[in-house]
Order: sequence, then C-alpha cells, then structure tokens
Amino acid sequence: MSLYSEYLQEIENRKGEGLHPKPIDDGELVAEIIAQIKDTENEHRKDSLSFFIYNTLPGTTSAAVVKAQFLKEIILGDAVVKEISAEFALELLSHMKGGPSVKALIDLALSDDTSVAAPAAEVLKTQVFLYEADMERLESAYKAGNGIAKDVLESYAKAEFFTKLPDIDEEIKVVTYIAAEGDISTDLLSPGNQAHSRADRELHGKCMISPQAQQEIKALQVKHPDAKVMLIAEKGTMGVGSSRMSGVNNVALWAGKQASPYIPFVNFAPVVAGTNGISPIFMTTVGVTGGIGLDLKNWVKKVDANGKPVLDANGDTVLEQVYSVETGTVLTINTKEKKLYNGDKELVDVSSAFTPQQVEFMKAGSSYAIVFGKKLQTFAAETLGIQTPTVFAPAKEISNDDQGLTAVEKIFNKNAVGVNSKKALHAGSDVRVKVNIVGSQDTTGLMTAQELESMAATVISPSVDGAYQSGCHTASVWDSKAQANIPKLMSFMNKFGLITARDPKGVFPPMTDVIHKVLNDITVDDTAIIIGGDSHTRMSKGVAFGADSGTVALALATGEATMPIPESVKVTFKGEMKSYMDFRDVVHATQAQMLKQFGGENVFQGRVIEVHIGTLMADQAFTFTDWTAEMKAKASICISQDQTLIQSLELSKKRIQIMIDKGMENEAKTLHGLIDLANKRIAGIQSGEQPALVPDNNAKYYADVVVDLDEIIEPMIADPDVNNDDVSKRYTHDVIRQVSFYKDKPVDLGFVGSCMVHKGDMQIIAQMLRNLEKQNGSVSFKAPLVVAPPTYNIVDELKAEGDWDILKKYAGFEFDDAKPKGEARTKYENIMYLERPGCNLCMGNQEKAEPGDTVIATSTRLFQGRVVADSKEKKGESLLGSTPVVVLSTILGRFPTLEEYKAAVDGITLTDFAPPLDAMTMAPVEFIPVNNV
Repeated sequence: MSLYSEYLQEIENRKGEGLHPKPIDDGELVAEIIAQIKDTENEHRKDSLSFFIYNTLPGTTSAAVVKAQFLKEIILGDAVVKEISAEFALELLSHMKGGPSVKALIDLALSDDTSVAAPAAEVLKTQVFLYEADMERLESAYKAGNGIAKDVLESYAKAEFFTKLPDIDEEIKVVTYIAAEGDISTDLLSPGNQAHSRADRELHGKCMISPQAQQEIKALQVKHPDAKVMLIAEKGTMGVGSSRMSGVNNVALWAGKQASPYIPFVNFAPVVAGTNGISPIFMTTVGVTGGIGLDLKNWVKKVDANGKPVLDANGDTVLEQVYSVETGTVLTINTKEKKLYNGDKELVDVSSAFTPQQVEFMKAGSSYAIVFGKKLQTFAAETLGIQTPTVFAPAKEISNDDQGLTAVEKIFNKNAVGVNSKKALHAGSDVRVKVNIVGSQDTTGLMTAQELESMAATVISPSVDGAYQSGCHTASVWDSKAQANIPKLMSFMNKFGLITARDPKGVFPPMTDVIHKVLNDITVDDTAIIIGGDSHTRMSKGVAFGADSGTVALALATGEATMPIPESVKVTFKGEMKSYMDFRDVVHATQAQMLKQFGGENVFQGRVIEVHIGTLMADQAFTFTDWTAEMKAKASICISQDQTLIQSLELSKKRIQIMIDKGMENEAKTLHGLIDLANKRIAGIQSGEQPALVPDNNAKYYADVVVDLDEIIEPMIADPDVNNDDVSKRYTHDVIRQVSFYKDKPVDLGFVGSCMVHKGDMQIIAQMLRNLEKQNGSVSFKAPLVVAPPTYNIVDELKAEGDWDILKKYAGFEFDDAKPKGEARTKYENIMYLERPGCNLCMGNQEKAEPGDTVIATSTRLFQGRVVADSKEKKGESLLGSTPVVVLSTILGRFPTLEEYKAAVDGITLTDFAPPLDAMTMAPVEFIPVNNV
C-alpha cells in the first residue's frame, strides 16, 4: 500500500471522529502527492493539489523540505503546474516560516536571474525566522557586492518585516463567555488525560472545557460575527496551574483567527480574561499567540463602614460585583485608550494588557516573531556597519538610586543581554536574559518539537549550559499512545542536542525521572536562569520559570528569554519546628500564615518568593519551591548558606556522574560540562570570591512574610473544599487545615510520589513500616497506597542502603521495567503499589484514582478531575499532606488522630530544619549588568 493510500485510509478513520485530514509532516508522502500533481490524468490530482497547498506543515518538517523544493522548481520554470503560478509559489513559500523555505528564497534571491531574484527578495524581506547559516549567506553575498543582498539587509535593518504590518485595531469588539467560576486551571482548557493528542491540534481541540461549551462558543460567533469571543474566569484567575501552550492553542482554535490560509488548525490572537487577571505563566503563552489577556477587576472585596473587609460565615472575604460580564455581553476594548467599555460606559482600565512589548506581540501575531525580528535587525545593522535604528519599543530599564538588589534582581542583572543602563536594574525592568538550563517534558515535548520545526530551528543554542527531555509524564503506563509518541519525541530531541530520558539507540535503559528533579540536579549555579515546560519548574538553586512548550522551544533555539524582572516577597522563619512535624507542614503553614497576615490577599501571586531557607539542602528545599506554583507565585529562590550550597552542588555532581555512567552523555559532552561548572562554582564559594547568593540588606520587597514555626502544632492539609457553597472558592489551594479537622474522615486511596517528595520521604515510609511492624507485629492496608519515587537514582540508593527491602516486603506490586504496564488501572486493592519513578497520579493522564474517591496525596494538584474524577454519587477530592500522614491514613483507612500520628512517627527524623539565626543579606555593592551593550 502506498503512503497516499494509507493517508486516505487515515482520513476515512478521522471522518468517523468528525475530524478533517491530519496535516502532513512526512516528506515521502508529499513526494507521492507531487508525483500525482504532475500526472495531469491522475484520479487523485485534485485532492493532491489541495493537500499540497493547504495541508502540509511548514517549518523544518521533512514535508516542508520537499514542498519548498518543488515550489522553487515552479518559480524557476523547471516544473509547471497550471494551478500554481510563480507568484503563487512565492506566496506559499512566504507562509512556510523558515528553514527550507528561507533557504529556497535565498537561493532565488541570490540567483543571476533578476526576474526571479527581485520578487524572491521582496518575499524574503517579510521573513524573520533566519538562522546563522541563512545570515552568513546574506552577509557573504553582501560583502561580494551583491545588490539584492544589500537591499534585503537594508530592509532588515529598518525592520520592515515589522513596520509594514498593519497596526492592531483601535477598537476590538468582544462577546463574553464565562468558561467557569473561580480560578480556571489550564486543565480545563487542555486536560492532562488528553496529553497524547496535543500535537494533533484539531483532535486536541475537542477536549477544551466540554462539547457543550464548544457549541455555545460557536453559537456566540454566529450571533455576533463582528465580535471575538472572550473566555473569562469569573471570580478567579485565568490559566493557573500547568503551563499549557495546548490550552492557549485550544482557545485560539475555538475563539481566535487563522494565522494562515495555508496552515491548518494554527490560530492566533485569542482574547482571555479573569476577574483577577491572567496567571503569569499563562500570560506568557498568550503572548506567544499574539493574544490579549485582560484583568477585569469586576468583583472587589466588600468593606464595612470602617473600610475593613466583610467576612462570611467561613471567614472568607465577601465579594461584590462592580459590573457584569455574564455570557453574551458585548464589550469593546479600546487599545489606544487601553480601557474596556460597555457601549459608552467605561468599565475598567486594561493598560496592563497593552504594554509596548505586548502590543508588538499582537501586531506581529507572536512573541516569537519579535524575538527573532530583533535578532535579525541587529545582525543586519551590524553587517551594514550602521547604528541599529530604533523601531521596537525600548527595553524598560528601571534603576532606583540607594536601593539594593533582591536575589532575583541580582540574577537578572548577571544574565541580562542587550542592556543600555550602566546601573543595576530593579523590578519592573523588561529585559532579555540568557537562559542557562532548559527542560522539556514528554506530554508537551511533541508540541515543543513542532514549535522548533515551525521556527526552523535544527540545533540547540550553544549558549545553553544544559537541556533535558524527560519521560516522566508518561512513565506509569507504556500504552499504545506512549509507544507511538515518546520514541519519536526522544529521537527528535536527542538529535537537537538535549540529554534525553530515553535513548533512541537503546544504549541506556529508559529513565522516567521527574523532570523537575533532574533539572534541580543539573542546575549547578545559584545565579542560573532555568526555563522548563511545566509549572513546577521551580528550582532550589537559581531562579526557574515554568513555561509553555513554545517558550521552551524559544529558549532551546536562542538560549534567551524576554520577561520583566519580577517583584519579590521575602519569606523568613522564626521559632522552633516540632520534632514530629514534616517540612511539608511548614510549606502549607506558609500559605496559611501568609493569607492570615495579609487579610486574605495572596501577596505571592505573580511574584518571586525569596525563601531564606539557610541550612536545608536543595533536595528538601525543593518541597517548598515546588509548592510555590500552587501559591500562584511566578517563581521562587532559595537563599542558602555557603556550606549548604556546597553540599547541594556536591550531590548534583554525584547524580550527574550517574547519568554519565548510565550512558546518557551526548556528543557535546554537556554533562561533563555541568560538572566543570559545579566545580567552578564550589571553588568560588570556598575562596570567598563568589559566596552563595544573598540579597542586599537594603533591597526592596513587595512584602515580608514571617512564618512562625511555633504555631505549627499539627500536620497541615491542603483541601480542595469541594463542597464549598461558593464554587469560586473550590480547588484554590488556599484552604489549609489541621489534621484534627478531619476526625474519622475515610480515605479511599493514598499517593506518595511525584515532584513533591525526595529520598527522605521514601526513607520515612520504610521507617514507619518498621515502627508499625514492631508495634503491631505486621502491617496491613485498609486503603491502597501508591508510591512513585521521583528518580531511579533514589531507588538505587534505597536498594543499596536496605530501605527498599522493607518497602518491597509490604508491596503487593513492584514495577518491572522489563515488563511495563500496558494499561492504566481502573481498580485498586488495599495494598502498597511500588510504581515506576515518574509523575503517576499527579499528572492524571494515565493512572487515576477511582471516581468519587477521597485521596490523600503528597501531590501538588487539587484540580477537579486531575487525580480523581467525580462519580455520580460523590465528588472526587484530592487532599494534600505530608508523607507520614498519607502512609498512616492508608493503613488506618481514615485520617489519623494527632495521637496516632505522633506514635507512628516516634523516633523518626522527619526534617532537620532550623531557621538561620542571622539575617542572610549583604551590604550593597555597585552592581552593573555584565552583558550591557
């Protein structure tokens, strides 16, 4: 059977699912299609023409390579297709976004045939996705006296690829659609259990919100053809939780506009909004698509006559409506005035959505185009030997005299690129920064690969110190979907230059280690900037930002990111931690005490949490930084003492060496390079020339949060509060309660695993089993306990030290990499399951609890339906707590009393944490951005 026949069969299969033909990325299939186009009598010629023109993926796909070559032949007259003129062929090339299409355009523009060269040059001037090889060709031609090359470079220097684009409309009419009340997680827009389909945009689009919601959106579009549908998080924040490019893609698919008539299912310019705005991580993704994200402020806190917030019976702040955005309301965004109107009535200032940089993204249709465009303009000006003309909005550079630097400000200043200021920059500055470490995870990785192809990138930027492609989100079940997707992903990323969890050549066994843990290990500098394709990319060394698949692709391709320097909130500790408390309880108490201290205002939201952790090593400190995603923080930074940082770096070196020993090193010797960087950093600390990162003692913070350890007297539980009468207050991570609140509450399943645990948690389970065995003679479970260690290194260490033996003794199931599970469980027995390292239940795309279960987990996710779906009889709820609480709850089949809990952990060192006695700051010194112009 020919590839074309197989494609026709696939089309028939997709028709049954209500889908159009899948976009083509296979060059061999395109070659067959071209052969049928050339055969004027071929029965498939008409359809082949349509597939070639409208359904072939652009960028660096093998399909794009074949398509670009054939279009070049048509333009040169070497091939004749009556339906595709030379002019139309050039237009098609202009929509192919770089790589082979740019190569073809440069070939044509630099040819001796002026009738071909001139029109090709005009198209080339509109392109921005040029790489070093492309630029070198233009530079060489220019230096050789080629007039066309000079003309193209002069156009690039003027940034005509941007200036000739139409400005955004002064008025944008929108019709509202309330997607949900309360915070809207990206799980609603792109569910984790549908991760396998994200690269198939049309198919994945069917999972957004619900079929009913999709029909309601379509109905609004029919009723209001001159308005864009604006998706709203009523009484909440839009896009919290995971960093989902697929979520924005889905919104754009249903409520955006098509980017090109020749590229199927790629839409842009969506409009989203929230009562409390857009989460920072999601706003970055919105910018990737040239979209608009509004902060509506349509509900505010009700205050009494004394100006104090009015509280309801539960102690929560009562909200009152300022204006209505009920579904179907027609509003107008004035982009010049930067205000939202209902008719002539002004509703709210939305200037935060229309910064000069964001307006550029909207005009260009993508933040990518601006990043590449700036690089292209700089190259052209340098080649021509002229000053770069001011076209783009200048970087916002804020320097405040007599104000020191926070830790994040120091990191941004160290890594800043293209800065004009001779003074240190403070929060609010908008800068380009060098990215040191990049991570891609497996359920977004296929989209990252697509993004890399679409921006014509073929190799990782040499300025990146290290990058890793994980296999953790598909670790628990090696099903047909994973088998189809993951090897292809690993092969692509391996060739691109990443360290990969699976070796396409089969030299080393599959490694499903949790991405955040690996990135934490390979981050070997506390002044590093890390970008990772997951919201929990929050390292305890350096500053890390969870990002969508597109931003990850941009960081891999360019080694850079662009973002404002965030404000910081300082977190310090006082008092003494009780011996029976776990550090997870400190993490939850931080959230609860912060909300109490600031009258219910989440001062962490959108800011960096600078936690002065002092003596806690990176592995354990990661428990805090990981949770900051649920605190709605933009990122977090750990301030460590010198010796603690050295110990953490030595542990990183050990684990990187294990990766080398397992055969994971690449041709560029990335892992060896990281060990060298770690040694250099350790030497800097030991010599005193570069001590551990601390803020200046006169740094300015948005807020100071002091966590009183003396107040933490019981294990703390984060509760989704699924039955709260106010739907907007469910699944928010802000309800933190003591374990005694749950007296006799039954537990249906426990989960210890994913990124919130470390080796110490596995040791705690082993020690608890020994304790309970000694007390009772044996241990049995009244509810299932699923245990998923975060990394294989930890499993190997537990086996060597003997703790795995006791875990294995009481396990009814132990993972076997030689025979991985082919299907996800739907039922659980009352036993302990020792699962493969990875995300497991936390991700919700493979294993899940039974519908309606009450789950107690060390996970991070409270989202509705993520860990556990609702049943017809009962809402599923995923409560979050410490490892000892989870283990004991499954043994008892219910939440423990405080007395039962204390007995179970007696003699176990849960966390050896004492806050540093001295303030971890330094006197300010002059700090100049090192990479200034």
